[in-house]
Amino acid sequence: MNVQRYQLYINGEWLDPAGGEWLDTVNPYNGETWAEIPRGSHADADAAVIAARTAFREGPWATMHPRERGELLRKLGDLIAANAEMLAVTEVRDNGKLMAEMLGQMNYLPQWYYYYGGLADKIEGAVLPIDKPEVMTYTRHEPLGVVVGITPWNSPLLLATWKLAPALAAGNTFILKPSEFTSASALELMKLVDQAGFPPGVINTVTGFGHEVGAPLIEHRHVAKVAFTGGEQGGKTIYQSAAKQLKPVTLELGGKSPNIVFDDANLDDAVKGAVAGIFAASGQTCLAGSRLLVQRSIYKEFLDKLVKFASQAQLGDPTDKNTQIGPVTTPGQYQKIIDYIEIAREEGARCVLGGGPAPEHGAQFVQPTIFADVDNQMRIAQEEVFGPVLSVIPFEDEQEAIEIANDILYGLAAGVWTENIRRAINVSNALEAGTVWVNTYRAVSVMAPFGGYKLSGLGRENGIEAIKSYLQTKTVWISTAEETPNPFVMR
Repeated sequence: MNVQRYQLYINGEWLDPAGGEWLDTVNPYNGETWAEIPRGSHADADAAVIAARTAFREGPWATMHPRERGELLRKLGDLIAANAEMLAVTEVRDNGKLMAEMLGQMNYLPQWYYYYGGLADKIEGAVLPIDKPEVMTYTRHEPLGVVVGITPWNSPLLLATWKLAPALAAGNTFILKPSEFTSASALELMKLVDQAGFPPGVINTVTGFGHEVGAPLIEHRHVAKVAFTGGEQGGKTIYQSAAKQLKPVTLELGGKSPNIVFDDANLDDAVKGAVAGIFAASGQTCLAGSRLLVQRSIYKEFLDKLVKFASQAQLGDPTDKNTQIGPVTTPGQYQKIIDYIEIAREEGARCVLGGGPAPEHGAQFVQPTIFADVDNQMRIAQEEVFGPVLSVIPFEDEQEAIEIANDILYGLAAGVWTENIRRAINVSNALEAGTVWVNTYRAVSVMAPFGGYKLSGLGRENGIEAIKSYLQTKTVWISTAEETPNPFVMR
């Protein structure tokens, strides 16, 4: 198999890494090295920041009308739409997720560029009805400057786009640092950026390890903001580093989301929702419904239905349309999942499905695993596994369900399954989560803000709220007085 060698994309040019080293990119399904990714360094990070800062301050981007920026975003959206299959194939090779899912993401991806392209020329300030005589006061919303986006390996382009599109629409320039495990699709996207005609330096991609590229980018004095999706520990490190220079951050971190099934729910639909919440994407998603709370009156019936349905899931080649669960993306994550399965057994949780590797499908496959009779204080219920491992927890009534659901350090998402509208509203309002789905699970939209409570992060992505986080407000005061009043007294 031919191994493709990629280059860095900095200042509109394709460049070899300064250190002259590349990293192997391995297909998690078959274990084959299919590409080489540049191993970026501090020098490459610095070059990207210089390019982005120059583009922000001096290049055509700095004087471009917002309408023109919007047109470039929409053109990029068109190019993504035309190349959706190529991008999906690249991501499947990189992270092992299902072709059906990645193609669905790529086909939806252009909507972010259309949405924020449409918002680019609608960033408006206001004239304030100020309570001072002979003064006109108005506000402007201005871009921050150079934005760094750091993204994980589970949905590389989707999560990069959640940062890139609003940041550009606001007038910032951008540096993308993708996961070292899944950088190829980001570099393929840069080819489309080039075709779209973005000025040099507006969008840059530097690949490599976090300590060699990510840290220098975060710490650079000319970087104005960092947007990160990833694990809790990585988020804390970035937050601490950015705080030294008082840089704003957006952090979308982990989750241990409760998926709550009440006894009046449509049980067949709720079973599908439970499976979608944890086994889709092999459980490698921050919003996974990894804690399934089931009302005790239906506990046994529901568990039987769930095990029967989940046991039919097809593992295998992610490019096969019949496959429903693919491999775990990285060797380290695979071992972490296996370790947590053993922890659950040691804690006394009862394994009713799966419970180990699935070597007949490949080296990094884990059986869909369900643990019943889990206590919410067990590690398997409190800590993010990030794999196809479900903890089922019984509850008596609405109040106990809410208490168990909120008894966690995370607050990214939650699900509620009920046919009672009063219960749906009241429980949704009581849950400490940034997103609550009722009678569905794992749905996102460019129009709907997404982010977490508590240790699940800071800020929101998507929707109008996202573009606001890439802007800063300036207040302008203009005196219309005939003469300057007493200069020793504050006006």
